[in-house]
Amino acid sequence: MPSSMSDPLENDAEPFVETDPSGRFGRYNELLGSGAVKKVYRGFDQEEGIEIAWNQVDLQNFSGDERMVKRIQSEVYLLRSLRHKNIIALYAVWLGRENNTLNFITEVCISGNLREYRKKHKHVSLMALKKWARQILRGLEYLHKHEPCIIHRDLNCGNVFINGNVGQVKIGDLGLAAIVGQDHTAHSILGTPEFMAPELYEEDYTEMVDIYSFGMCVLEMVTMEIPYNECDSVAKIYKRVSHGIRPLALRKVKDPEVQAFIEKCLAKPRERPSAMELLKDPFFDDLEDLV
Repeated sequence: MPSSMSDPLENDAEPFVETDPSGRFGRYNELLGSGAVKKVYRGFDQEEGIEIAWNQVDLQNFSGDERMVKRIQSEVYLLRSLRHKNIIALYAVWLGRENNTLNFITEVCISGNLREYRKKHKHVSLMALKKWARQILRGLEYLHKHEPCIIHRDLNCGNVFINGNVGQVKIGDLGLAAIVGQDHTAHSILGTPEFMAPELYEEDYTEMVDIYSFGMCVLEMVTMEIPYNECDSVAKIYKRVSHGIRPLALRKVKDPEVQAFIEKCLAKPRERPSAMELLKDPFFDDLEDLV
C-alpha cells in the first residue's frame, strides 16, 4: 500500500471533539449524563485503551466568585488521590481556559448507575441488595475516615454506579464533595432534596448527612421508588423532612429487618450510626466476607 494512503480504519474512527492538554484523553460528543453544574461525556484513554468518563463543570455558573472556583479546583485535586475499590477513580484534572471549564477524568462503570440498573432488573434478592448496600458503606467509611474528612453530600442511587457483570458497586460524582475541617462540619447546601438530611437544609452538618442519604438509597433499592415521590415540589419535601415525616415508600417495606435498618440511618444526627458501625450491624451477618 502506498505510504500516502491513510488507514481506512482510521477514517472510520469516531472523532474526538476535544482532547486533554497531555493528549492522552479524548472526548466524544456522546453525553452520558448532566446535572446542574456538570456534564459527563463518553471518552477514551489512549494510553490504557479503556473508555472513561469526561466530566466538565461550567465555571460560568460561578462567575464573579473566584474563591468558589479555587475551592472547587483544590477539592477536585484532593479527590484525585483517593483510591478505594468502592469509589469511582479520578485520573486527571485541569482547567480549560478557552471555554472556562473545569475538566476531570473518571473511570466509567459498564452498567451505568444503580437507579437505572435496578429498574432494568426487577427480580433482585434481598441478599443482592445487602451486597450493594455494604459496598456503598465501605466507600462511605473510606471517605469519612479520610484526613481531611470528605462528605459526599449528594449520595443517591443516580450517583452510585455498578459493574453488573461482577456485582461491584462504586460511589461516584465526588467532584463537588465537601472537604471539611477538624470539627467535621460543613456549611453550604448541596444535594438532591429527596435524599437530603434535615440538618443539611440548616447549613450546619457533619458526615452523618451521608448516612441519612444512604438510608434513602436502601429504601429506593428495595422499593424501586424515589423517596417522597408523593410530593410535587421541593418546598413540600423540605416541609416533610424538617418535620420528621417519613416518605410513603417506607410503608411499602414489608421486611421488619430492612425497615429497622433504614430507620437507623434516618434517625436524628447524634443517634445515627457511623458507616463503620453500620458495617458491623447484624443486618449484614448473613453475607460472606469475600463480597
